[in-house]
Amino acid sequence: MTEQLKQLRNKIDAIDDELLRLINARAQLAQQVGQKKSGVVYRPERESQIFSRLQQANTGPLRNEHIEHLFTEVISICRALEEPLTVAYLGPQGTFSEEAVTKRFGSAVNPMPCSSIDDIFRKVESGAANYGVVPVENSTEGAVGRTMDLLLQSPLKICGELQLPIHQCLMAQQAGLSAIRKIYSHPQSFAQCQTWLNENLQNLTAADRIDAASNADAARQAAADSSAAAIAGKQAADVFGLKICAANIEDNPNNTTRFLVIGNQDVARSGKDKTSLAMATPNRPGAVHELLAPFAQHQVSMTRLESRPSRASLWEYVFFTDIAGHQEDENVARALQALRDNATFLKVFGSYPAA
Repeated sequence: MTEQLKQLRNKIDAIDDELLRLINARAQLAQQVGQKKSGVVYRPERESQIFSRLQQANTGPLRNEHIEHLFTEVISICRALEEPLTVAYLGPQGTFSEEAVTKRFGSAVNPMPCSSIDDIFRKVESGAANYGVVPVENSTEGAVGRTMDLLLQSPLKICGELQLPIHQCLMAQQAGLSAIRKIYSHPQSFAQCQTWLNENLQNLTAADRIDAASNADAARQAAADSSAAAIAGKQAADVFGLKICAANIEDNPNNTTRFLVIGNQDVARSGKDKTSLAMATPNRPGAVHELLAPFAQHQVSMTRLESRPSRASLWEYVFFTDIAGHQEDENVARALQALRDNATFLKVFGSYPAA
């Protein structure tokens, strides 16, 4: 070892010692903060402000996504000193939903895999889980209808959101394609990989594409069958001991799924927020225009508008809307009040930091 290399490593060791001291000091302060809070351990608005401030101060060479990942884990560990959170997600282990839990809450949580989106809502409503993470829309395949329907029925609130890039992999016991006679996957993943499958596995018919409850369940079935493959995320291959036959087979390289964090708390303003709501109006000419007019009148930007059939009446619809801003912002509050005067139904799901 050269003297110069030894000096550089000594400097790294000194910095590591200082990092250790500072992280422990941060953890002690976090414990003191926890003792003064009113039982709410997860504060998404505060975490959003921390990430924003650190990313603005970041001079590199670490990229901003590295900074967010690093401090998500630091915050996760400090939070667990107060109370380890239990977070319900669409299981089993190895799903994109599990990856979303880690991205939002870090590794120092108790993950609770659930068999369905309905079960996630039940676990949070009953108190068995502190929070749930549910998919709400995919950039390729659109809205997740079951999540939207349950938001209408449930007393739970939206506490946060995150966007997860979805990279699909074909995996099997062997890395080659020649032995594959059938493929397991979730229907949405099949839809996201249509072009690649048609070009690279032309010998397989539609009957050879077998729907699974989740991508992780597909990987589990492929792990038990030497003639089968699965479409899932890389994490599932690690969990079930499969080899990656082909990576990033999604048709859209920007394929992204948006997830919501659901819980029982209202979230304070972070400075860059989003509000989600559902509303309905009578089915008559001009009614939808009147319904949306308060947003323009009070200069509120609408970032999403999606309709779902109303369960109350035939051919009537509920409009799911995301708007920029927090419901406590003056212009947003005025727009919501105008909506209450005009709409036959209005439910605000929550305000939370925008991803």
